[in-house]
Amino acid sequence: MDKQHEKLNYVEFGSTDLDGSKGFFSHVFGWRFTDYGPDYSAFDQQGLEGGFFTSDQTASQEKGSALLVFYSSDLEQTLAKVASHGGDICKEIFEFPGGRRFHFIEPGGNEFAVWSDQPAG
Repeated sequence: MDKQHEKLNYVEFGSTDLDGSKGFFSHVFGWRFTDYGPDYSAFDQQGLEGGFFTSDQTASQEKGSALLVFYSSDLEQTLAKVASHGGDICKEIFEFPGGRRFHFIEPGGNEFAVWSDQPAG
């Protein structure tokens, strides 16, 4: 990944279930991880590099955390993959100006969203 001066470069998430987070993102989004000891695992080549660390704290909008949002060209298909691999759908698909999206909690406790500008299939 090219490093750009004063641009976002890396993001880190706490996880209450590091193996669960890794397995979920590997199956649903095809992420690969590199472990750095028992309590940290990094991912790359996902638009933004980052990692997960073992923690009692996780990220959610309810707690005031930033929300990272994936893009999908087939929102229903992505929702089905998220749900079938242990993601908890916390906001079903809804419309907003410019598209549709849903929110989910991954097995390690962090909230993410997926959006699409494609109409419902």
